[in-house]
Amino acid sequence: MTVPLLEATGLHTYYGASHVLHGIDLRILPGECVTLMGRNGMGKTTTIRSLLGLTPPRAGEVRVRGKIVTGLPPHRIAQEGIALIPEGRGIFPTLTARENLTVAARPGRWTPEAVLDLFPSLRARLHHLGSQLSGGEQQMLSIGRALMTNPELVILDGATEGLAPLVRRQIWSVLRRLRAEGTATLVVDKEVRPLLELGDRHLILVKGRIAFAGDSQEWRARAEENLVLLRA
Repeated sequence: MTVPLLEATGLHTYYGASHVLHGIDLRILPGECVTLMGRNGMGKTTTIRSLLGLTPPRAGEVRVRGKIVTGLPPHRIAQEGIALIPEGRGIFPTLTARENLTVAARPGRWTPEAVLDLFPSLRARLHHLGSQLSGGEQQMLSIGRALMTNPELVILDGATEGLAPLVRRQIWSVLRRLRAEGTATLVVDKEVRPLLELGDRHLILVKGRIAFAGDSQEWRARAEENLVLLRA
């Protein structure tokens, strides 16, 4: 069997005394797109933070290509070929767009020119500070910065949330391209239809537990129940 690019088993994560994740199991194969759904406060961001060592789990394991990375600092996990586009975008406000784009660059096929071909509207904004960009431009820049690390896995937390329809369509198009080119993705978003069209497998979190796991066909077979879960 193919070794998962990223795998988590039995994750239990706390914020102080508050038990947030209850035994989360998750795996992402090379080139696979997995989506993570659930309403606000269900544990989606905490799951991502636990995978990347930003909020280490108290129990359970995280593996990258079969190697245990639980307990490693976040930068060491990122060096395994994982890039995060965080909720809130994480743009450095006092750096220019160009500096934001290149600050974490690694050699590979994703270069500044390749990213600007992906997001042409950023070309005219390269000398503007991060704080001067619109929300859509910041999200494009955050995705571009992640790609500049030339990762094997891209994790997007709130991929299109709060963005104008035109920008949302552009980002979904970019995600489809990444999937077609073999880059693995873990995508969190509230737009169910594009997630179902994009993803190979889907997870729904309810109160820190996985309430559904399956492919798009299985999701649609339980659509009514799953929509209830997304409102739970």
